[in-house]
Amino acid sequence: MELFIIPLGTASAIPTRTRHLSSVALWRAGRLLLFDCGEGTQYQLMAAGLKLSRLEAVFITHFHGDHFYGLFGLLATLAMINRTNPLVVVGPAGIGQVVETLPGLSEKERGYPIRYVELPDDFTQAVVFETPEYVVTARPVVHRVFTVGYRFAERTRPGRLDVARAQALGVTQPEQYRALKRGRTVQVGDRIVHPEQVLGPPIPGRTFAYLTDTRPCENGRLLAEGVDLLYHEATFSEAHHALAVERGHATAREAAELARAAGARRLLLGHFSARYEDPTPLVAEAQAVFPNTEAAEELKRYVLPPHTPRQTSLQATANGTEERGR
Repeated sequence: MELFIIPLGTASAIPTRTRHLSSVALWRAGRLLLFDCGEGTQYQLMAAGLKLSRLEAVFITHFHGDHFYGLFGLLATLAMINRTNPLVVVGPAGIGQVVETLPGLSEKERGYPIRYVELPDDFTQAVVFETPEYVVTARPVVHRVFTVGYRFAERTRPGRLDVARAQALGVTQPEQYRALKRGRTVQVGDRIVHPEQVLGPPIPGRTFAYLTDTRPCENGRLLAEGVDLLYHEATFSEAHHALAVERGHATAREAAELARAAGARRLLLGHFSARYEDPTPLVAEAQAVFPNTEAAEELKRYVLPPHTPRQTSLQATANGTEERGR
């Protein structure tokens, strides 16, 4: 199942000739999620070839303009293309009032409903969006203003059904196969067939974390724990560490240290200060700590490949025994 990340804007504070303001798109099997929405995001969505009609939710980190001023134009464009499906907008408390009181953006004028998920500045952790296939959670992070980080995680899927094994146990009906695949027991005559008897190892879901703007913090580490891909701000290099602390940002090295501490698999750096026309020194600084690091390239697709089934403890033990016996 197709899942990829597209950085739409990698600049911090102000756009440059080669960088747009903060936004990252996540595309999964025809469904689009958007993390932050700086000015010009809707143009970048079109440049990336992503259909606005597939947008299901927008996740805003904080109320600095380079992260959410593009939301208003995007919402207006959705109205112009006659959207009727509901949209979810997640962000700090007050975001609903900001949108609904802006001329032209009330629900009556838009023509489609928005469900706001507002996060108070004293929240600790929350599920902010979920479907049967995945869940998005949020935690507060550390910046000059109240700011939120996000984690996307596919749900673990049942393993593949061993049809031959199921048939040997007497399973014949399609509804029985479906029940077993969904993790439910079925009765075949006097016998109870359990899912673990006929299903392969569970298949872990893919994960992604979005952290910007923030100082390194424990909540950031928790959001990034074990993720397949971490997008983390690297506004400054270590040479400007004091400035990073003063402005509530992270250096490239600090982003790498957090990725290493969280056990992330890949690190994608973004939110670059305009002083770094070329992010190569920032990448080098991070790679000295966390080798699997690269600079986010706008409009590039970063694919998250499917995971292989996870071994159960019983299978792991059996495999180990088999290896020792060779």
